[in-house]
Amino acid sequence: MALDPDAQSVTINYPGGSLRMAMGNAKSLFGENNPNLSPDGEQKTVSVKSHTRTRVIGGASTPVEATTYTYTQWPVGEGGNAAGGEAISLRWDGSEGWWTARMTGSAWELGSFLNTSVPNAVEFKTENGTHYGPFIIKTL
Repeated sequence: MALDPDAQSVTINYPGGSLRMAMGNAKSLFGENNPNLSPDGEQKTVSVKSHTRTRVIGGASTPVEATTYTYTQWPVGEGGNAAGGEAISLRWDGSEGWWTARMTGSAWELGSFLNTSVPNAVEFKTENGTHYGPFIIKTL
């Protein structure tokens, strides 16, 4: 049995939170080649100061040299609430109805992100029924 890639979940991180939804819905909402759907890792450099290390309390200390190393930090989502965020419903131009997703962070931060990221008009509502939107990229 083959897996449908568009049915798999994708988490999109933005400043202040994340949005988790089916890949097919994300492609429809953001556009097929949107950079939010294939994020790049960020290079991080860590510097470690020289110090001494004692393996056994009361034992001899050994010096540890100062060093620097670099690694790639890939985007991660924040696990909020027991189910990983608040369930929200979204609809956008071309969605043919409401779709479920999960949001971490606040609704205003998601609205700010959508207002600068989606080519289609989109609105969402939270579990308690509060409507937000419509949002769409502002082009001057």
